[in-house]
Parts: sequence; structure tokens; C-alpha cells
Amino acid sequence: MNKTKIEWCDSTWNPVTGCYHDCPYCYARRMVARFGRKYGKSADVKAHDVLELSNPIKGENGKYLPYPTGFVPTLHRYRLHEYRRKTGRTIFVCSMADLFGDWVPDEWIEDVFAACKAAPQHRYLFLTKNPQRLCDLANQKILPYEENFWYGCTLDNKSARRYPRRIRDNTFLSIEPLTEYMNAGLGSFGGAKWIIIGAETGNRKEKVVPQKEWIDNICEAANLTQAAVFMKDSLIPVMGEENMRREFPWANEGKKK
Repeated sequence: MNKTKIEWCDSTWNPVTGCYHDCPYCYARRMVARFGRKYGKSADVKAHDVLELSNPIKGENGKYLPYPTGFVPTLHRYRLHEYRRKTGRTIFVCSMADLFGDWVPDEWIEDVFAACKAAPQHRYLFLTKNPQRLCDLANQKILPYEENFWYGCTLDNKSARRYPRRIRDNTFLSIEPLTEYMNAGLGSFGGAKWIIIGAETGNRKEKVVPQKEWIDNICEAANLTQAAVFMKDSLIPVMGEENMRREFPWANEGKKK
């Protein structure tokens, strides 16, 4: 478990890393390209392969490699219980992967859920670009409905996939990077209790800078359903510090520490 600069959580935890989404703005892929190591030879990994590691792998400098398999989806079994004795905090689970990608075995997801249940002092935030998988897991009665589990869906444009039906209890949306006007209104966010908004970071040539009216539209739609809104610091140049909202849906219950 690692401390993080992500403003809406306390720590990140990556028992699974790697992804087969092909997002042009993906920060995780850029990070792995800098700090990861390719696993074996290119012939060892076929399209949509997944890997498992029981033990960490050391690099030439003797230090453990954070991404020894590069961006190939990998279950790091040795990381499943590394947080069990940590004090309670809000954890973004699998910030370097999509735990609910179509390529991820059900068994991996169940192992991660079991590890979370074994450390109930934490609040767990799960985020995916594949919300249909959440619904499939709910239908299979694999998806836990725990007070400290929050399920999120990533949107970057108004046509992105959303929850096909409402997942019960704690849900949120991460609209990051915001790449166009969402034309949001009542019912646009499917009952989500929390809306996170952020701009694309980095220096990609095609990077889109959101407009203030795009953000205002999302906030107005969130206000209609009393959803909390959290604006990431990347929006300060657009909104101005005085207009930033940094709300948490669990604020009234007290943030676990």
C-alpha cells in the first residue's frame, strides 16, 4: 500500500496491475513505461494473456520491481495482505489496473474482495471503465455490498459506458479526464452519490482543456440529486480556487483514520 498524490483517497493498493484498455491519456501506462520491466521475451506474452506472481521480483539493483510484468494484467499474490495491520484509511484499489476488465478472472476479483473483508478498518474505492462487469458480478452474487466498499465508473465523454442498471448502495463516477460537454441533467448519473471531476494532465498533443461551463453543468446535475462533488486540483486553472468543491459523500459519518 502506498501513499498517493490522488486527492480523493489516502493510499493506493495494487494487488492487480496492468490493463488492456487502450486509453490515449493513460497515466498508469506512462508510469509503467518509466518504472516497469518487460516480462520475459515478447513471445512469452500473447494478446490478452494474464499472469500471476507468488513472490516479488528484484531488479538488477537488488530492489523489488513495482511492475515486473510491465502492463500485462498481473495478480501479485504477495500483495494481497500487505495492508491488513495498517490503520484505517481510504484506499483506491488497483489504481494501476482495471480490476473489472473483461480479461480479469473472477477468481482474482474474489481474492481481492476477500482481502478487503479481512481488513474492514479501511474504506475501499473500486473504479472501472467496464461497469457491465460489476452488474454481471452482482448477478452472480460475487459483488459484495459492504458499507466500506464504493464502486465507481470512469466517464470521459457523454457516450462512455455507464451502469446498465443501478448498482445498490455506494456508487460514484469519475469524470476524468473531462473531454467534452456532458449535457448532464436529472438522472444523468444513475443515482451515484459522488461525482469526481478532473482535467487531463500531462503534455499529450491532443490534450483537451475543459471549459468552465462543462463543469458547471455537471455540478448542477449533481445538485439535483444531492450527490457530493469533488474537483481535482487539475481544475483550479479553469474554476479558480474560490470555486473548487472538494466534498466526500461519507463526510457526515466521519472519515476513517
